[in-house]
Amino acid sequence: MKTRCWFKGLAATALAVAAGVGAHGQPNTATAPQAPARQLVILDTDIGDDIDDAFALALLLRSPEVKLLGITTAFGDTELRARLVDRYLAAVGSKGIPVEAGVRTPATNHFTQAAYALQAPGRKHGDAIGFLLREIAAHPGEITLIAIGPLFNEQAAIARDPATFRKLKRVVLMGGSVYRGYGDTNQPVSAEWNILCDPAGARSLLASGVPVFMMPLDSTQVDLTLPELGAVLSQGSPLTDQLTLLYHQWTGPDAWRMPTLFDPVAVTYAIRPALCPVQPMRLDMDDKGFTQPVAGPPNAQVCLKSDEKGFLELLLKRISADSAQSSKNQGEQSDFRRRTK
Repeated sequence: MKTRCWFKGLAATALAVAAGVGAHGQPNTATAPQAPARQLVILDTDIGDDIDDAFALALLLRSPEVKLLGITTAFGDTELRARLVDRYLAAVGSKGIPVEAGVRTPATNHFTQAAYALQAPGRKHGDAIGFLLREIAAHPGEITLIAIGPLFNEQAAIARDPATFRKLKRVVLMGGSVYRGYGDTNQPVSAEWNILCDPAGARSLLASGVPVFMMPLDSTQVDLTLPELGAVLSQGSPLTDQLTLLYHQWTGPDAWRMPTLFDPVAVTYAIRPALCPVQPMRLDMDDKGFTQPVAGPPNAQVCLKSDEKGFLELLLKRISADSAQSSKNQGEQSDFRRRTK
């Protein structure tokens, strides 16, 4: 009897340990590791002009490390940009993510993907600044704001409630030109677009007290070659179909252009920082949109060189995974139809 009881007790203990419970009914934390919590993210984007914003959103949607709390649109006709995001999210099965329109500003550049946006149902979007501040207040110290457009929304949020804005965990920014301008590595510094459109917003952000991680032209000019682009656009998944539509509106009817993936590098830093090593610097922006390293205490962590190969592998694998799942589902449906004939 004693032997049988001893074996029963041993078996019960083994089952308890396997279930994550200690011998005395307490949680067994040593054998039940918790999955890491997803980081909370808000994306601020001027999607609709260049094509890299659409790739940045695709990468974010397919990154299990993050929970996307919402998307705010920046620069120019922010209502139309929000409609573009509405259509994109609905098409890929992410319709529940909040989309809010930011500060509307003058814009002289061409909104290349307006036709795509105009096919989305028209609706009045909420105030992006109020949304951003509410989410920060609800999750103090937890939210990463990924800013991949001109910084009008950040500037407005700081002006409205600087104390709440300081409760952001960090801002990951695509912007600036520290030692390299547009084009090859020998080009002189440029007035990078996001900073050029709102230098005061960039200065306001750097002075806000929020940790800033900057991905400038030095580290973000990663081209997607035409063979790589063709592999993406030919996959036929809901996600890649949206990229296909937006790509062809961006490039127009007469050319195949290699996209330069500036903005997805900022998303990559948020989810895989080892691919975008940073160093402390103090930066200033002049009224002409030039980013200038200056003496003094650092106000940003800056990536001057990214792992381009690792970045592209991550981006293409995650976008392709969506297509692979679609192909698997289609194959299962075909098998089912064959079996039921």
